[in-house]
Amino acid sequence: MQVRQITQYLESIAPLAFQESYDNAGLIIGRPEDEVSGILISLDITEEIVDEAISKHLNLIISHHPIIFSGIKKLNGKNYIERCVAKAIKNDIAIYAAHTNLDSVFGGVNSKICEKLNLQNCQILSPGSDLLKKLVTFVPVGHAEQVRKALFDVGAGSIGNYDSCSFNVNGSGTFRGNDQSNPFVGEKNQLHLEEETRIETIFPKHIQAKVIKALLNAHPYEEVAYDIYPLDNEYSQAGIGMIGELAEPMEELIFLRQLKETFNCRVIKHTQLLGKTISKVAVCGGSGSGYLKLARTQQADIFISGDFKYHQFFDAEQQIIIADIGHYESEQFTKEVFYELLTKKFPKFAIHLSAFSTNPVSYLI
Repeated sequence: MQVRQITQYLESIAPLAFQESYDNAGLIIGRPEDEVSGILISLDITEEIVDEAISKHLNLIISHHPIIFSGIKKLNGKNYIERCVAKAIKNDIAIYAAHTNLDSVFGGVNSKICEKLNLQNCQILSPGSDLLKKLVTFVPVGHAEQVRKALFDVGAGSIGNYDSCSFNVNGSGTFRGNDQSNPFVGEKNQLHLEEETRIETIFPKHIQAKVIKALLNAHPYEEVAYDIYPLDNEYSQAGIGMIGELAEPMEELIFLRQLKETFNCRVIKHTQLLGKTISKVAVCGGSGSGYLKLARTQQADIFISGDFKYHQFFDAEQQIIIADIGHYESEQFTKEVFYELLTKKFPKFAIHLSAFSTNPVSYLI
């Protein structure tokens, strides 16, 4: 099996187009055509993780956090990043990361947090924007159905819980082919008027190539007229954080104790308890302090994330409980996400969870 077969599958679940601008998800080290002997899954890349891959004869490491976020100007081993990169290259180990793109999808990092908390009716906390496009094309009336079907089959026309969504209106199209043309209808060098259907449908931008290919293959015309428009609409199927509901309301302290146990936290930093039950829970794996306002706006009773600074705790305004469980603690189950996805798709392939914790933070209890 080649590296590209594994990475293409992961990117069909968590497209690279969904990553944040600062991120560096994707194949960071290695060649897509390389054969894979086995996979090691980890949250981070450290020298210990690379050594583990070497000792187990595994030549692909899949991690949540990229080993490289910005450009490396020198490679002389002065820090752990340079040492990891050099050791991976020397031992022909490929490194792949799925970071904020995996944070942003149903079935990803935040879905796993919600699963661990037994939340119901989960939705994206901060839906993404600039992720949708609209296709408009013009098809002979008798061929409109086959073109619509081809577009829907590759993923166009999905809105929330609905698929096969399009708008259609009939009108008259005109065209005239030159001497080199081979018109599907009409004659060369003669103006032709054809009854056509204008089809409009939306699609997530990362599948644009598939949508255009499906359109061109299904459309009967020699030259296909179509327009693609970028949209500012929110995309409810991708974005940062999630919000859901408990099956039954819980007392605040009982919920916090259960949270501490479930995520094996040494400590939870939290704001003042409000003397109310908890029903609605917002979560964001990693550093989620920037999404507190959205959690408040959506009337969550508690917001669970990591990396809150001192003054940010005041922003709860006694309207919501902030529970900072730690960056690593909030994302630790990401390894399970990778493992479940990969073993389901490639059940006979060697896939290993790292035996090491990469949490760089220790606590004196």
